[in-house]
Amino acid sequence: MNKGAFRDVYRKLYSAFGPQHWWPGDTQFEVIVGAILTQNTAWTNVEKAIGNLKKALALRSPSAMMRLPTRKLAELIRPAGYYNIKAKRLKNFLSFLELGYGASLKALGRLDTRELRYELLGVNGIGPETCDSILLYAFGRPVFVVDAYTKRVFSRHGFFDEDLGYAEVQSIFMKNLRRETAVFNEYHALIVRLAKEFCRTRPKCGSCPLKANP
Repeated sequence: MNKGAFRDVYRKLYSAFGPQHWWPGDTQFEVIVGAILTQNTAWTNVEKAIGNLKKALALRSPSAMMRLPTRKLAELIRPAGYYNIKAKRLKNFLSFLELGYGASLKALGRLDTRELRYELLGVNGIGPETCDSILLYAFGRPVFVVDAYTKRVFSRHGFFDEDLGYAEVQSIFMKNLRRETAVFNEYHALIVRLAKEFCRTRPKCGSCPLKANP
C-alpha cells in the first residue's frame, strides 16, 4: 500500500465530515483525565463524569484532584463505568505526577516525546492507546493513536490484517504520513466518526465515504 492511499483516505473523510474538533477539553489536565476515563466506555458517559468533576472543582489542578479521597473521586466518575478501577488509575497518574514532577504538567511536558511516552507507560493503568492519546491531544506530540476502530476500518479496506499488533499498526501510519500533530489529531477523530456511523459491526458499506469517487 503506497503513501498516497493513506492520504486519500484522510482526504475523503475530511471532505465527508469536516473538522472534528477533537479532543474536547477546556484544559490540558481535563484532556488527560478524559483519556483515562474513556477506556472501555462511550464518550457521552465520560462527559457526565467530567461534568461531575467540574462541579466538585476537581479539575482546577492535579493537586486539587489528588486531595480528593479515592472513594469520593470514584463516586464523581461513576457515569464513566468501572469507576473504582478508573479512580485508582487517576490516582496512580496523579501520584506519578506529584512524586516525579511536583504535580506540574509543565515540568512533565519538558521531556522529549520518547521519554514522555516511556514515563506514561510506566504508570499502572495507562496502556499504549491511552498513553498516545495523552501525548497527541494533551501534549501536542506527533504520535498516531491506534484503536479498535482504526483496525476495523483499515483491515476491511485491505490495508493490513485486523489482528496486527498496536505497535505495528502505529508504525504503518507513521511511516505513511507526515509527522504532523494536526493531521494525526484530525485523522484519528475522522476514523472514529467513520466507524461509529458507517463501519459498524454490521457495516453500511453502500453509503460509506470511502466508497465515493476521488
